[in-house]
Amino acid sequence: MKTVRTLFRIVTGLVFIFSGFVKGIDPLGTVYRVHDYFLAFGASWANDFALFLTIFLCVLEFTLGISLLFNLWIRKTAWVLLPLMTFFTILTFFDAFFNMVPDCGCFGDAVKLTNMETFLKNLALMAVVIPIFIWRNRFKSLFKPAGDRILLLSIAILFTGLSMFCLWHLPVIDFRGWKVGAQVNQYVESDVDFYVTYKNRHTGETEEFLAPDYPWNDSTWLADWIFVSQRVEDPNQDDMTLLAEDVDGNNMAQSLLNIPDYHFFVIAYDLDNADQKAFQKLESLFQEINDAGYSFVCLTSTMPDDISAFKKKSGITFDFYNSDDVVLKAMIRSNPGLILLKDGKVLEKWHYNDFPEWEQVKEKFILR
Repeated sequence: MKTVRTLFRIVTGLVFIFSGFVKGIDPLGTVYRVHDYFLAFGASWANDFALFLTIFLCVLEFTLGISLLFNLWIRKTAWVLLPLMTFFTILTFFDAFFNMVPDCGCFGDAVKLTNMETFLKNLALMAVVIPIFIWRNRFKSLFKPAGDRILLLSIAILFTGLSMFCLWHLPVIDFRGWKVGAQVNQYVESDVDFYVTYKNRHTGETEEFLAPDYPWNDSTWLADWIFVSQRVEDPNQDDMTLLAEDVDGNNMAQSLLNIPDYHFFVIAYDLDNADQKAFQKLESLFQEINDAGYSFVCLTSTMPDDISAFKKKSGITFDFYNSDDVVLKAMIRSNPGLILLKDGKVLEKWHYNDFPEWEQVKEKFILR
């Protein structure tokens, strides 16, 4: 039985450490998911508290995991662990059966699970957490209670610091498709294929056609065949496929991503809430980059009229393109952020707190 208790403790601890870590190093990505939950429950008024809640829950998960893994203060930990898992299980039940949010993000962007898979995972964890709670008095710590508390508090403080560092800069590990080194010119909008299946009235034979390449306007053929079903093959990933509309409504994403030379994307999903001082630094950087002959544009989900007003007020002179805010948030966890690309490959990304000088960029990339 001791072996079972130890196994349950270690497995649960590792799951909580992993879950807390991957979300904690991407706090802004986790905030976006908390916003989704607030919206689903009609509590958008609470969005201002999303960051605090995100940091708190990630630190709590990580610290609980450390407590379980190293057998620290288990008697108290169990009283937090069981209610927390009960809450998550109930929440993911509604996700699984009512699809309240598209992605619960229980493991951030590191491991993608469907809502049903997440619910089943939580049920399995509950089957382990309940015995841990029942056996809580049988776990013997290596240290005295005061030592356990000091150690866990220290870990919580350190992990809070790591989360804040990733918020003020960029995640120390990027799990997104737009990470440094990724080839992203594949993320342009592709045609969606529609397939239709028809059944022969006389023979029972079924045949699938790629629409509209079938004799849909042939009355003789339609007399022998009846429609059965339709399916759609959409190669576009909702949070990855880039849209970049110019002022005329043309999607310039493909041409922008396939520029063979060095080029820069400023990512600002919301100009109203973007750091304004950062834009002044970007304007200075643009002047130098433009003089050097390299492309430098901004992608934003802000409406065209608001873009014009923003440029007039701020004195920004580089070009803007309209895009989808979900994709922009996935590209970089900064508003605004800066991405350097070449021939469709991401070479570097910068948070607005870390925007480089042009000389630094030249020395690291252009002149090497």
